[in-house]
Amino acid sequence: MKLDVVVAEIGSTTTVVSGFTGLDNSPRLAGQGQGTTTVEQGDVRQGLTEALADLRRNLGVENLEWQHIYACSSAAGGLRMTVHGLVYDMTARAAREAALGAGAVLHQVTAGRLSSSQLEEVREISPNIILLAGGVDHGERDVVLANAASLAELDMPIPLIYAGNVAIVREIENIFSETKFQLQVVDNVYPRIDELNIEPTRQAIQGAFEEHIVHAPGMGHIREMVDGPIHPVPGAVLNAAIALYQHVGDLVMFDVGGATTDVHSVTPGSDTINSILIHPEPLAKRTVEGDLGVFVNAANIIKLAGREGLAARLGVQQPETLVIAIPQSEAQIKLAEELTAVAVGKALERHAGRINYLYGPGGRQKIARGKDLTGVHYVIGTGGALTRLPRGREILSQALQQKDPALLIPPREARVLLDKDYIMAVAGVLSKKHPRAAVKLMLDSLGLEEEEYDLSENNN
Repeated sequence: MKLDVVVAEIGSTTTVVSGFTGLDNSPRLAGQGQGTTTVEQGDVRQGLTEALADLRRNLGVENLEWQHIYACSSAAGGLRMTVHGLVYDMTARAAREAALGAGAVLHQVTAGRLSSSQLEEVREISPNIILLAGGVDHGERDVVLANAASLAELDMPIPLIYAGNVAIVREIENIFSETKFQLQVVDNVYPRIDELNIEPTRQAIQGAFEEHIVHAPGMGHIREMVDGPIHPVPGAVLNAAIALYQHVGDLVMFDVGGATTDVHSVTPGSDTINSILIHPEPLAKRTVEGDLGVFVNAANIIKLAGREGLAARLGVQQPETLVIAIPQSEAQIKLAEELTAVAVGKALERHAGRINYLYGPGGRQKIARGKDLTGVHYVIGTGGALTRLPRGREILSQALQQKDPALLIPPREARVLLDKDYIMAVAGVLSKKHPRAAVKLMLDSLGLEEEEYDLSENNN
């Protein structure tokens, strides 16, 4: 049997491969296979080979060929980053949005002049990439240059992306010219007041990720098996959300996992809310809630849910005893659904913007902070918890029933969908080479009829 493309999603514990046919005309998910990620064994190819063997078994064939094999990965610790800007609500925040959108795991975000303790923290974090920003174009210089000089003293053999004031690029290049840092200069993430320019930085981070991942322990030979760039999994999911948005409209996507809950939204927001926003928001936004994992961080969610009430609903004295990576018994499934519901509700509350009021000499003024989701048409669930638990769709619907009128969440009538094929990250990888096929496969997985949407190439 011959496949057009195989896409491997190399996770921290599991490697899943998805095989596709008909990408040029009638794209179809032919089958999937699974293996154990073997980073700790020193060679991730073992797990990938195991997953491909499982795919062959599931397809019922002895021989399997493919034209291309692509990959995304969150193995080897993901993409560890530190981000350094000038003013937290301006350049530091813009740089943070770019890093999260690229799929990074942020370990430090600073604003203003770096202190000695912050620099020591950078050294302890040992990031894979450092992002330095600051100053609108032709604006502040001194603090940004001081931060560059301080970071240069760390002399790390890693990529350092500069996305700040264009007027000091030459000085930045001189500062890092004698260091081990691999400097890359991109357009300013905050070129003018209230203007975000995130995409060039996001693309640079994803490019740097591939360099990191192929040199990470256990990942050294991955290039021998796969074609093209290796994408970070969270970045691939956001790419999928962006590709889908271009055809179906405003959406928000929830990915509830064992360690974190990620929320991806793609919407410009309403004109009404945009007119009172005090800080600009990107079209595509990702937030990561590191305390809302339904396995690794289950204890945090149990506390948020209210341990006594949860125990009463489950009919057990110690809900913690039911926590398991893959729930199997009825009691374990019920607990997982309770935890997932809390994770989705809290993650939505943190991702969404909020209406606030300021009081001054002129009276009360209405303002908005954060991402406006009130124009969202589709609420999508992906990831193991939402797609495999019986009440996944109901959990998403319940999250839209929040009664706080200040929260800028999707309307209750938004359409709730589940990624039944669990292919959002894979579709994000495919979207770079096969944009129409990727959207068609996502529509199939979500149960949407292709005829309702324009899939012409010029709409990508």
